[in-house]
Order: sequence, then C-alpha cells, then structure tokens
Amino acid sequence: MNVLALAAAAAVLAAGSSRPAQPRADLWAVSRVPVLHEGRVKPLETVARATLLLVRGKQSISDGRRRLKPIEWLLDVAARPTVADAYRSFRVDDPELLAAIGRGGASGRYFTFEELRPGFDALERLSAEAEAVDSKERTRVQSAALHLFNRLVAYQRLKSTLRPADAEDFSAELAAARQGGPAAGEQMARWAFMAEAAVFRPLPPASGAGPDDWKSVGQALLEAHGGGLDDATPALAALGDAWRRQDFGAFNEALRLQASAVEARAASGVSRRASLEAFFQRSQPFTAGMALYLLAGLAVLASWFAGSRRLEAASFWLLAGAFAVHTAGLAARMLVEGRPPVTNLYSSAVFVGWAGVFAGLWAERRSGGGLAAAASAALGFCTLIVAQHLATGGDTMEMMRAVLDSNFWLATHVVTITAGYGAAFLAGALAHVYLLRGVLTRSLDRATALKLSKMTYFALCLCLFFSFVGTVLGGIWADQSWGRFWGWDPKENGALLIVLWTALLLHARWGGFVRERGIMAMAVFGNVVTALSWFGVNMLGIGLHSYGFMEGAVFWLAAFCLSQLAVMGLAAVPPGRWRSGLLNG
Repeated sequence: MNVLALAAAAAVLAAGSSRPAQPRADLWAVSRVPVLHEGRVKPLETVARATLLLVRGKQSISDGRRRLKPIEWLLDVAARPTVADAYRSFRVDDPELLAAIGRGGASGRYFTFEELRPGFDALERLSAEAEAVDSKERTRVQSAALHLFNRLVAYQRLKSTLRPADAEDFSAELAAARQGGPAAGEQMARWAFMAEAAVFRPLPPASGAGPDDWKSVGQALLEAHGGGLDDATPALAALGDAWRRQDFGAFNEALRLQASAVEARAASGVSRRASLEAFFQRSQPFTAGMALYLLAGLAVLASWFAGSRRLEAASFWLLAGAFAVHTAGLAARMLVEGRPPVTNLYSSAVFVGWAGVFAGLWAERRSGGGLAAAASAALGFCTLIVAQHLATGGDTMEMMRAVLDSNFWLATHVVTITAGYGAAFLAGALAHVYLLRGVLTRSLDRATALKLSKMTYFALCLCLFFSFVGTVLGGIWADQSWGRFWGWDPKENGALLIVLWTALLLHARWGGFVRERGIMAMAVFGNVVTALSWFGVNMLGIGLHSYGFMEGAVFWLAAFCLSQLAVMGLAAVPPGRWRSGLLNG
C-alpha cells in the first residue's frame, strides 16, 4: 500500500513538473521600445523613469510586496489602472493641503490615487485659484495644490495612452474598428480623448512620412474611422491586453510584433539609440560614479590617518574607476543625443565635475600624496549630487533650445566655459584641503603645503585659459547670432568676473602681494564667483541666458556661498594658532 501511495505521489509530482513554466515578461525588451515623447524619440524606459519621477518625486515604488521597476509601474498604470490606483504614487507633504482635500490627520507622506480621489473637486478648485495668481504671489498651499493637481493630470493621461482606461478587451474593440463599420459617437469621443491625452506616441511614421510624424493610439483610431487602421496598432492592443491579464507569453509575442513594426518603419538607427539609452537609464552610471567618488574620498582620508601607501594607491585607482564610469556615462549621453557633452544645466554639472576630476587625476599622478585625489573625489561627488537634483524635472536629454541649437558652438564656447568652471572648482577644492589640514590638523608640513600651492596654481592657470577663451568664443557666437559681440548680459558679466578674478589672483601671486594663505583664500572665493556665474543667472530671471527660475535653488546657492566664506575665514586665523604649526605668513 505504501509503495502504491509513493508511486501515485511520484506520478503527481512528475505531472506537475512536466507542465511548461509560465514565461517571464521580457521587461528589457519593452524598456527598449522607442516612442515619441516631448518632441524626442526615446525608449519607454526613459518615459517610465521621467513620469514616475514627475508623479512621485523618485524613481522607485513598491506594490506592497516588492519593489517595482519603473517600466512595470508604467505598464500597470497604462494597462492595469485599477491595480496601479492602489500604489502609493503621490507624495504630499503639506498638512494644510491634506486637510483641504479631506486627508487631514492621515499618516505618512505617500498616498494612492484612490485615497486622493474624494478630494479631487477641492483640489481642482484650489489649483484654479492658484493658476489665477502670479507664481510669485501664490501661497504655499496654492503652490502645493497646483503641483499635486498637475501630477494627477499626468497620471490620468498615462492611463489613456495605450488603451482606453475602461477597456476590458481592447483587441476586440480594434477588430471591430478594422471592419470599417461606422463608429458610435461615444466610441469616437473615447478615441478623441485618447489622442488628446496621450503622454507619448508609440506608432512610428509610415513610409514616406517625416521622421517626427509618430502617432498616438488615439490618433490611429480616429484616422481608421476614415480609412484603414495602422498595422502596428493591433500589436500594441494585444500587448496591453496581455499585460492586463498577466499573460506574459502573449505579452512577449505582442512585443515581438511591435518591435518588428518599429524596425520596419522607423528611421535608421532609432532602435539602436533607444537600446543604448535604455541601457544608460538602467545602469545609472552617474549614481555608481557618486558611490565610487565617495569611496575614493574615504580611502584618501583613511590613508592620511593610517599613513598607508597602499591605501593611498587604492584611493587613486578608486578615483580612476569613478572617473572611468563618469566618462562612460558622459559618452553614452553624447551618443544618444548626437551632441557635444554640454547641452543644458544638468549636463553642465556632469561635465564640470568630469573636467575637474580629469585635471585632478593628472595632478595626483604627478604629485601623489592623495591631495589632488581628495579634492577631485569631493568635486566629482558634489557635482554629480548637483546634477541629480537638477534631474527632478524628468528627462535630462530634452529638446535643444533654439538659441543653443548649434553643435559647433556647443562644442567650443559652451564646453570651454564649463571646463573653466571645473578648473575653478578644482582650485577651490585644493584650497579647502590646504586650509582645513593647516588649521584643524597637524598634517600640513612645508612639503605638503608646497605641493598644494603648485597644484592650486596649475588649476588657476587652467581656469584662466579656458574661461578667457570660452568668453571670447561666446562673444563671437553672440555676434553671429544677434549682431553684437558684447551686450552686458548677466551671463556675459559672470563669465567676465571669473576671468577678472582669476587674473587678479594670479597677478597678486606673481607680484608678491599675497602669499600662500592669501592665494588659498582667494581660490576659495573663486568658488563663489563661479557658482554665481553658473547658477546665479537663473536666480535673476533676466537676460538671454536665463531659462527659468529654479525653485529652492536660491537657498542652496546662498548656503554654498556662506560655507565658502566660512572656509575663507580659516585663512584669517593667525598662523601661530594653526594646529599644523605652519608659519607661512
């Protein structure tokens, strides 16, 4: 009997193991699908990350059991909206706003769409009041209400991008549309809403159409009413239906058909660039670079405390590794955009750090001691932190502003100017090392001080060269674009201030008017001059180089400038009170 029972159990297990395993959704393949979004063809991975960042303020979310990939969140919102409505996708920090929309006393900062739904009418009223008021005169609650309302609108639009939000079987609806029969008024209204609401356009242009003539699903359906349905639309419908059912075998097959349609109709190289960008987005090289810069900086500090040559060598190679990752990310952006490295404020932060670290690595290789490595690691880490906070608007490879749409001048004037910024910040970072080690520790001896002085001088010379050449090139560009070489624009004045301050510093050194401490204090103040030229222009909100006020930036810019003034104050400490005992006058 026992033998028979064991045989039966074995048969059941064998039958269970013989069933084909449920295939997994090919999320990497769907991440690479190119679509037209905000005027640029990009992979769905970029759209998913940008939209999640816009809606939630971060690129991560959980379904309550596990952490979802951004592309999974996008697919759930677009194809399983009732499921996505239960995700905590919306962050609300203002308690007064929560009270106004009926969520007063609620715990936590993240809310689901369903939790916010009862307060939609109140929120819409508050946002309408905010719209009627100038942005500078809005109350905190009005600004928060408008911000939340816009995020909810973006979320609602995403629901109707690939399929009607209430569709049970969109493929069947399309099959009826392909019959060519008259569409009901209600159906036409749904399709018109889809066409208007679409966040992105997934249907590539037909043969002979322009490269930017991508269509949304709603557009394709409206056009089908007067003619034939776009051949690629059924694959998208099947893809959405399969994801709704969580039938990943059907999902992967629909995805294969969609990829074939894109490959056959999209412009040459579109799929390849989309794949590269999707890989760039998933790998997050600048986040990895930040971690490596931090490790390199900590290794330098450890080598100083332990007096270990091995740790010093390890810190150099960690810095070199961070720079390599930084370079790979920069190169990937250039390949995807087909542009020089600096195209907007975000990419300028990435490049400023890259240029400063490049010069710092060269100086460290020649001088050793971990001095330039420490300054470079701090510079690389801080500039990538700045870049990360500049990316909160979503896509960092947005369409080029018309005034900047020139690869030649982007590759000359803009790159040269930002290289000057990098050199200025490197000089300031080296001066920080000098002053902090000299005043607060006993580790600054005469040989170390001389090394720091020479490296700071090297960085200042680089800064003057690149800033001067970049400013002159900018004047030539302005003359060609607007018919005048110099117009006292705030950005032009900022660039001139960097040139004048650096020239003044170098002449003061050459003339013997200031010595080491004075040079270091002036180099630290160069950070203030450079930051005001780089970001201060946007604070003014005027001039040809001002592209919009950055909320919260005034506080952080002021805090940075005050921190630099505090470090400068260390130079005023009498040399006899320096813990290092370095009396350099």
